[in-house]
Amino acid sequence: MQNRISSFPPIIDSQSEILILGSIPGVKSLEKQQYYAHPQNKFWTIIFHLFHEDFTDDYTQRLNIIEKHHIAVWDVIDSCERKGSLDSEIKNEEANRISELLDEHPNIRAIFCNGGKSYKNLQKLLGKNYRLPIFQLPSTSPLHTVSFEKKLEEWKKILEFLT
Repeated sequence: MQNRISSFPPIIDSQSEILILGSIPGVKSLEKQQYYAHPQNKFWTIIFHLFHEDFTDDYTQRLNIIEKHHIAVWDVIDSCERKGSLDSEIKNEEANRISELLDEHPNIRAIFCNGGKSYKNLQKLLGKNYRLPIFQLPSTSPLHTVSFEKKLEEWKKILEFLT
């Protein structure tokens, strides 16, 4: 039997304007209890590039940067069984309450999914004609072998929804 794993609480406040959704934390993130903790995951590198911020490994400072730029982060999946970190290994998943979170945070203007699993699950949860625009971005995972430059170019879409 595989271990049941759980997502982290959302990183969000009343000023958040966009919501970035992953699927569920990988092994390294669960070990460190930090979003996108795998050193080869490009999430934080992309965020720092987009906002011309000096890169840091300090998690508290990372959270301050996304808060400063009105970005919320969470996962579509609340809990599941999974061996390793691959989305393809996810079984018996339970969804996070994305709709309730969005109702509680009316400043959110768009949702961006970090990869295909997040996007597909969110489409099932909210439907294809949800009241907010939903975008699928290339996964920042090292397992998604698109170049950093291509990922960064696609991720620039989030800037259109921030004031």
